[in-house]
Amino acid sequence: MADVRPFRGIHYSGSVVRDWSAVICPPHDIISPQLQEKLYQSSEYNFVRLEYGKELPGDTVTDNKYTRAALTLAQWLAQGVLETDKAPAIYLHDHLFTLEGKEYKRRSIIARVRLEEWDKKVIFPHEATMAVTRSDRLSLLWALQANTSPILTMFEDRQQQIYAQLARHAQRLPLISSRIVDGEGHILWAITDAGAVNQISKSLAEQTLYIADGHHRYESALAYQAERKNSSKSKDAAANFVMMELVDFAHTGLKILAPHRLVSGISVEALHNLAGKLSEYFEVVKVPLSVTGLREQVNAFLGESDGVRLAVFGPDIDSLLELKLKDPAVSGLMPGSHSELYKKLDVSIVDHIILERVLGMSRPEKPGLAYNHDLLDAVNRVKSGDCQLAILLSPVKPETIKAVADAGDRMPAKSTYFYPKAPAGLVLHRLV
Repeated sequence: MADVRPFRGIHYSGSVVRDWSAVICPPHDIISPQLQEKLYQSSEYNFVRLEYGKELPGDTVTDNKYTRAALTLAQWLAQGVLETDKAPAIYLHDHLFTLEGKEYKRRSIIARVRLEEWDKKVIFPHEATMAVTRSDRLSLLWALQANTSPILTMFEDRQQQIYAQLARHAQRLPLISSRIVDGEGHILWAITDAGAVNQISKSLAEQTLYIADGHHRYESALAYQAERKNSSKSKDAAANFVMMELVDFAHTGLKILAPHRLVSGISVEALHNLAGKLSEYFEVVKVPLSVTGLREQVNAFLGESDGVRLAVFGPDIDSLLELKLKDPAVSGLMPGSHSELYKKLDVSIVDHIILERVLGMSRPEKPGLAYNHDLLDAVNRVKSGDCQLAILLSPVKPETIKAVADAGDRMPAKSTYFYPKAPAGLVLHRLV
C-alpha cells in the first residue's frame, strides 16, 4: 500500500521572484555545462545553484558544490527568497509543453511518498542505475537535507476517479503560474483542504507505483534513510519519505521518447568491420540518407512490427544501416538473470549485442556512450564529429515498462526518456 501524504512545500516567494520561468531548471541529469552556465546567467536565484551547482578548480572537502548549495539554501530562506507554505498540501501541477509542433498538458500530483524497499513491491523500478550518479545525489541530500526535484512516478487511474477530483481544484486560483518559454510552462495549485487531501491519498493508497524518471534519486533517498535511522526512530520522520510527481499511465501528456545511443572511442578497425560484424546478428541493408524527411524515413522503418528493428548512422554520413534481427534466439546470449521480456527489448539488443558483442564496449558504465532523445540532433552529432555512431531506437511504451517492472526486472540504464522532465525549483521538500 502506497503511503502518499501532503507536505509543507518550500517555493519561491512571489514578492521576490516575478518570472518563474527564469528560476526553475531541469533535473540534474540533463544539465550540460553549457546549459548550466546559461541557467546561472538567467537569474541570481536560478535553482540550478541548488540542483546542480558548479564545480570549481579550488574545491575542497569543506568548500564544494554541495556545501555552496547548502549555504545558498540557508541564505534564500533567511532572505525570504524561498518561503514555506503554512499548511501541508498536495500540489497539482500542469506542465504545458510542445512536442513536434503539437501542444500538450501533463497533469500530475506532487506529494511526499513513504520510501519502500524494492522487495516490498509497493514501488517498482524499471531501469538500472549508475553508481557515480547515485553518489552525487546522496551527497546533495546530505548537504541540503531536502528533495530538490520530484521523482516522476506512474500509477493507474483506470476509472479516472483521481483525475476527476483534480479537475475541480484546477478551477481555483493557482499558487504559481509561469509564462511559456521555449514551449514550456507551469501552473501549480496547493490543495490544502483536509477532506480533499485525504480522499486523494486514500485513492492513491490502493495503487502500485512505477518510477518513470528519477531512479538515482530514489535509490539515493533509500541510502539516506538507512544512514539516518540511528538519529531518527520515528516512523513518520521526514527522511522516511521522498517527493514524487505522480501521473496516470494513460494520461495523454505522458510522453516517452527514445534515448538513442551515441558512441565514441571506437577503433578504426572496428568501424571498418562494423557492417560485417552486425550481419552476424542482423539483416543489414544500407540505404541512402534522406536529406529531407529523415525523421519520417527512420521512424517508418523502425515502426514496422515484424521483429526487432534498429538503425545505425555512421561512419558513412551519406547512408544509414537498417538492421532487422535475424533470430530472436540471440536472447540466449544475454545474462540468464534477466527475464525473457527483457531479452526481447530493442534497448537490450542494442546494449548487449551491438555495444558489448559487436563493438566490445565494457560493462557496466560503458565509457564512450552518451544518450540523445532527439533523432535529428543525434544524426547531426555524428556529422559534426562529436561522436562516431548513432544507434537509433523506437521509444518504449508505458505498458512495456509496467510489464518489465512486474516481472521483477529492470531495463538497461537510460532505456527511456520521459518528456518533458519534471522541473526542479517549483517546490522543495525538506527532510528535517
